[in-house]
Amino acid sequence: MADLDTREWLLTNGLGSFASGTVSDVRTRTYHGWLFAATNSPSRRTLLFSHLEASLELPKQVIALGTNFWGSGQIDPAGYELLRHFNINPVPKWVWGEDDWQLTRQLVMPHFCGGDREVGRWGGGEKNFTPTLREAAGASTPHLPITPSSCNRLLIQYRYEGKDEGILRLRLLIADRDFHDQQKATPQLQFSQLLGQGQVCLQGINSGLFGTPWHLRWTRGNYQPDGFWYWNYHLPEETRRGLSDREDLYSPGYLTVTLLPGDVVTLEAKVGFPDLLQSPLTDDTFAEVVEAEQDRLSLVFGWEQEEVGRLGDWEKRRWGEKSTPSSFPIWQQLLKASDQFVVSRFCGAEPTVIAGYHWFNDRGRDTLIALPGLALRTQRFDLAKGLLQSLGRYCRHGLIPNIFPNLENEPVYNSIDTALWWIETLGLYLEATQDWLFLAEQYPVIQQIYKAFIGGTRYNIQVDSTDGLIGWDARGVALTWMDAVVDGQPVTPRRGKPVEINALWYSALCWASRWAEILSEQETVAEPSRFAKQARRYSQQAQQVKDSLQQFWNSQLGYLYDTIEPDDHRNSQVRPNAVIALSLTHCAFSIQQGRQILQLATKRLLTPYGLRSLDPTDPEYNGKYMGHPQRRDRSYHQGTVWCWLIGPFIRAWKRFYATEPLPFDWQPLLEHFLADGCLGSISEIFDGDEPHTPRGAIAQACSLAEVLRQLEN
Repeated sequence: MADLDTREWLLTNGLGSFASGTVSDVRTRTYHGWLFAATNSPSRRTLLFSHLEASLELPKQVIALGTNFWGSGQIDPAGYELLRHFNINPVPKWVWGEDDWQLTRQLVMPHFCGGDREVGRWGGGEKNFTPTLREAAGASTPHLPITPSSCNRLLIQYRYEGKDEGILRLRLLIADRDFHDQQKATPQLQFSQLLGQGQVCLQGINSGLFGTPWHLRWTRGNYQPDGFWYWNYHLPEETRRGLSDREDLYSPGYLTVTLLPGDVVTLEAKVGFPDLLQSPLTDDTFAEVVEAEQDRLSLVFGWEQEEVGRLGDWEKRRWGEKSTPSSFPIWQQLLKASDQFVVSRFCGAEPTVIAGYHWFNDRGRDTLIALPGLALRTQRFDLAKGLLQSLGRYCRHGLIPNIFPNLENEPVYNSIDTALWWIETLGLYLEATQDWLFLAEQYPVIQQIYKAFIGGTRYNIQVDSTDGLIGWDARGVALTWMDAVVDGQPVTPRRGKPVEINALWYSALCWASRWAEILSEQETVAEPSRFAKQARRYSQQAQQVKDSLQQFWNSQLGYLYDTIEPDDHRNSQVRPNAVIALSLTHCAFSIQQGRQILQLATKRLLTPYGLRSLDPTDPEYNGKYMGHPQRRDRSYHQGTVWCWLIGPFIRAWKRFYATEPLPFDWQPLLEHFLADGCLGSISEIFDGDEPHTPRGAIAQACSLAEVLRQLEN
């Protein structure tokens, strides 16, 4: 591996914390480091531990194993030239070496230590035995939340092989900064350290304010404090993104370890002050943590141990019976990757979904689009229920928030469709589980959404009484999933009546009619006639909306208008929102219309990695997502390929072309999952132009979830 390989890896812990870096071990992003701790799960992520700079001293040479980009343009040292091997499964593993020596390093981030309690709550099958969210969030809960300081951990293990004794020196590089920022050496920023037996406790102090304490302990070696700064690291990915690209890191000291051939040294970084009651750290601890994580995943997904490592059908077709790029079959890798997005809010009180790594927090719309793949396809029904229950509790004025900031701030209700996606996803959950008690519990939320849309709510969102369609009219905001705003102006405003919003509204009315009818037949329900009357009203309105949706039909193009604007102008741009409209559970369009729509979408929008957000022949099309942030934001929905849209395309194709082969080859996307971008995950977006370079977040919940949902395992 003589090339400088900047493909990426990711570890998460179920609290929003993460570790990430590159195959060559060089940091290229602000978001690369070994311990970004979510101290207010899943938010307030802080870089505490950047990495260890390693060197190996042998009788006749000193070998620097690190790799760094510097502001001067140099790469120094160039340890990547000695990198022999890297593997991502079951944990990231690097092997450096020459003919007479070899050094192996592995990293593992233990999962949130809710243990069996958490696995039971958000696992699958018959293992769901935890109390309800109401109990978990209330004062009378029998299980108190676990503080993140007891759970944010990273373990590192080095193993040395060689013919001579070696001396391994590990220099600590640390920080105390928000995960979006870069650290700069200033007189106001200091670091305290307190050295104990086999451990050191560290804490940043900035302008007199104490940062997050954490400590590092080790199984062998001698620690030498000698604090000083390393200035001017260069982060080339941030340069390409048009952002600040320099960082300073502080080194409080270094650990010296003498190793005989076959010796191992294990280190643990952990948020919080040292705990006298914590279990001893041994060299076996690393393997125990890896095994515990395998056991947890097996329990969550119902794996049999003998299934782990068994080749799946896709791998057999692609690589043959014996030759595969990983000991884990793709389906299990996809399941494992899906679990990285599932995190705890309030340290265990309720589940949520990180929209994407590195920089996204949890988002309502993304959670609901991802839920069928992450939770229903994987039979994690309690997880699905918890997510729906949690989002339903946040419903205000008939809207469900799209953005969940830090706990100190209120959620942001800036979307027209999140509430409608909630109803659509609730329907999928109920169809899968027949959980009519949950329907009865959530029915008031359904009614709140319905009444708000009928009567009018924020952003002038309201049903048009003349045709039953939903419209909105508010300047300076973008309320659909095409939500990029530059200089206070939406790039794709879509004010008026967007097509997929009204397709969701139609499906929601169909669901509501069915559910009211079901509730009218329940023996425990009072006033069944009231529900029967509601069912008839919802059904009548659904029929009106179905008829009115024909206003979107562009017979000249054989496609759907994207938006009917407030002045009744029809926007005829070819966008994937028409495909979304065809993919929902209840579809208002004829077979002939659906087939024409899909033929044009296949010709203009379909790529090996998803659908373009705009037809390449459109004057507003931008096929490259790159450059300064404003330039990137302007192209975000103007041609950029969105991977998650492959799910709606496949569902629509199966509906309208049930007996014809799918015009999509999974291989490029699965190759991307295995060997491109972030190894073992799927990027948020890709360039609209070939070669469709992956862009945006390196691991996106919706992208991964839709592949899981549609791929046959």
